[in-house]
Amino acid sequence: MASPLIQPYLMFGGRCEEALEFYRTALGAQVDMLMRFSESPDPTPPGMLPPGFENKVMHASFRIAGNVLMASDGCEVGAQFKGFSLSISVATEAEADRYFSALSDGGQVQMPLTKTFWSPRFGMLTDRFGIAWMINVVSNEHAA
Repeated sequence: MASPLIQPYLMFGGRCEEALEFYRTALGAQVDMLMRFSESPDPTPPGMLPPGFENKVMHASFRIAGNVLMASDGCEVGAQFKGFSLSISVATEAEADRYFSALSDGGQVQMPLTKTFWSPRFGMLTDRFGIAWMINVVSNEHAA
């Protein structure tokens, strides 16, 4: 039996399409699949979707640098992301600067990019959608 595959599944509470476009611009994300609630072969049970969610994203699959993530608008307005961070490991400080700047646009920086004992550049932020990110430069000098 193959090992299970664990992938992040993000619920954006009505802002999924906006988030996908943001990650496309900020990180070069590529959307592989997108289905709206109105396109589902099985109708959503009455009362499950908030009014106006018929054309929201039921399911999307997207890639950032070969990593597959999944997303949806979910079945409720608003999203609260707590207790986890998505971590991006890059090879250069220039990449870290670029991603950190792009993701922090409209978001909140918890820890500016700085030198740490494990990395020449590390920082933490929450993007405009409430997703926590850690940006980390992996270098041979600081490799574990």
